[in-house]
Amino acid sequence: MIKKSLIAIAALGLISLSATAGDVVNINAASEKAELIAKEDLGTKKVMTEESLGLRKTNLYEEAADTVGELADYARPAAGTSKVFERAFTNAPPMISHDVEGMLPITTSTNTCLDCHMPEMAKNIPGTTPIPGSHFASFRPATAIAADGKITKEGKSVNNTSDFKVIATKMDTLSHARFNCSQCHAPQSKMEPLVGNTFTPDFGDSGLNAKSNLLDVINEGVN
Repeated sequence: MIKKSLIAIAALGLISLSATAGDVVNINAASEKAELIAKEDLGTKKVMTEESLGLRKTNLYEEAADTVGELADYARPAAGTSKVFERAFTNAPPMISHDVEGMLPITTSTNTCLDCHMPEMAKNIPGTTPIPGSHFASFRPATAIAADGKITKEGKSVNNTSDFKVIATKMDTLSHARFNCSQCHAPQSKMEPLVGNTFTPDFGDSGLNAKSNLLDVINEGVN
């Protein structure tokens, strides 16, 4: 998942800046090209040497002074005019598809993201992704140690905390833990991909490539 997200950051070269809002675009298309995958010999390479671990493809022990990364270009269409980026995997934090100049940094008193992405606002702006229900819930159950030494969560005694169902207490307001949008969501840079990518996400429901259902499925697999 981490690899997929890193590749996504570098794979925006083919996205139009004059796109119609509401379209969903696979931002990894450039890194999925057959010629790039063949160049990397993905799937058949058995050994990676220490000299070839870096994305810059230069010997890590002999990097010259001119071995530097490319300058990232974050030029973006204005909010409301960009395409929606397909998520890297189910319920992955979506990448920001529009210009964020003047919107960062987010502070405790200023968050312009909320002006458009709060659910009540997003429904009136075509193509805008609403903040999902998981951001209006607390995942921090009250935890304590009872007099007998047992752990309790939300007043209930538990023996194996790893099997304890996640408690999502719904809130009427945005959770403070979710207020800093740029902690998980980042803008895309217009750069050619550095490595190939053979990972294909399985969204199950095709609509999950551009929306979240985390709050509904967070306890899947827990008895």
